[in-house]
Amino acid sequence: MNMIRPVSDLRNNFAEISRTVHETAQPVFLTKNGYGDMVVLSMEAYENMQLESEIYAKLLEAEHEAETTDVRFDADEVFAELLKEFKGE
Repeated sequence: MNMIRPVSDLRNNFAEISRTVHETAQPVFLTKNGYGDMVVLSMEAYENMQLESEIYAKLLEAEHEAETTDVRFDADEVFAELLKEFKGE
């Protein structure tokens, strides 16, 4: 369930909000005059969200490429190429 708090709680209850976002890895939504204003999120949760977004974008790109080209690679080709890059060749 989303935690929604008034923005004044950020000043008055910072430690509690900080503990909440770190323990739950969930955002706290802050309101101002009854309307959504900000979202507070731990750095770790934010970085995970960014990583998931990047992975999703790459998957969409791969799906688009699969739909528009006939080029296919088998697992052995992919792993061989990854191994070459890893070794710096």
